[in-house]
Amino acid sequence: MPEAASAAATRATIGDSEFDRDTAVTPRAPGVYDLDLSAGWTIINAVNGGYLLAVLGRALGDALPHPDPFTISAHYLTASRPGPAVVRTETVRTGRTLSTGQASLFQYDDEGNEVERIRVLASYGDLDTLPDDVRTSAEPPAIPPMDQCFGPEDGPAPVEGSSAIADRLMLKLDPATLGWALGQPSGRGEMRAWFGLADGRDADPLSLLLAVDALPPTAFELGLKGWVPTVELTAHVRCRPAPGPLRVSITTRNLAGGFLEEDAEVWDSADRLVAQSRQLARVRLG
Repeated sequence: MPEAASAAATRATIGDSEFDRDTAVTPRAPGVYDLDLSAGWTIINAVNGGYLLAVLGRALGDALPHPDPFTISAHYLTASRPGPAVVRTETVRTGRTLSTGQASLFQYDDEGNEVERIRVLASYGDLDTLPDDVRTSAEPPAIPPMDQCFGPEDGPAPVEGSSAIADRLMLKLDPATLGWALGQPSGRGEMRAWFGLADGRDADPLSLLLAVDALPPTAFELGLKGWVPTVELTAHVRCRPAPGPLRVSITTRNLAGGFLEEDAEVWDSADRLVAQSRQLARVRLG
């Protein structure tokens, strides 16, 4: 049985999955953590921004007195690469229901100089203490059933090593947002998909930080190609997700001056809006 199929059959659990192992951080000193960024979460040679956000989110969850990210804003300063890294955290404020901290991830360049890759500011709380009242005009995205959607395995074989992250995700894209894959982009700047981890691990607040930045860029449906690096990303975690696959919807309304925004919504199997995000990304025109 192929490795991915075997993993899916056994269904990894929260705390015991590839995602948990690859986002693990080891305390070195108070507020300082060592880690290795896994090559398994890369696209070409770039480490995925959502994976990086989850790594920093895990470090802050250890450093702060509250367990769950409520809001986390990240500025991506330089491109991260697989290999050793260090995260340094600082507690900014601690309150009864929320605590706020900041964290930075550093790596060394070829000359041995320390380089800051990403810096975040985040507020943490306890999702289990939130009231259950909901007053919203938001509606879950209309995505066809999963068996009518398409994943990377349904297309041509990718160039080896070009998208390692795809092997770690269960991603089924809405056919209405797949025009780019057929050379016929819609021009609408929309991407929708069913989302999960390939080993069957259910979603939790940390994996929601991955989900908001794991789909193909909306720039593809605008007729653009190539890498779309994130400049800044802010994610809001609204509640703890129910077991089962997530639905992710991402839209872009404005591309100007070589930058676009992406607004993401993540819905769980109970039809609850569990996470939202907005990011600013750079695109290559022409």
